[in-house]
Amino acid sequence: MISMDLESTSLEVRARVFAALSDPIRLQIVGVLSPGAKCVCDLRERVDVAPSLLSYHLRVLREAGLVEASRRGRWVDYRLSRLFIDGLAETFSSAIGVKS
Repeated sequence: MISMDLESTSLEVRARVFAALSDPIRLQIVGVLSPGAKCVCDLRERVDVAPSLLSYHLRVLREAGLVEASRRGRWVDYRLSRLFIDGLAETFSSAIGVKS
């Protein structure tokens, strides 16, 4: 029987976060969202990729827990996840072995 301890689960979560952030387009999206929530129409104007590719990258960020979406009528607003913002410093510190 294989058991998974909390440390290995935490490492898997961190790896998923780093993988999601490893793409320049996704980093650009995070940068655009850093001041606050944006409508997908605003993201289309600021991130120069095809709409289908933007949707793909937003899905990757959502699945990694970095971005949240909410529907407003026929529009979808995206924002950085509070858990992502709060946990970013801890993730980087843990990844490089810095203890607080």
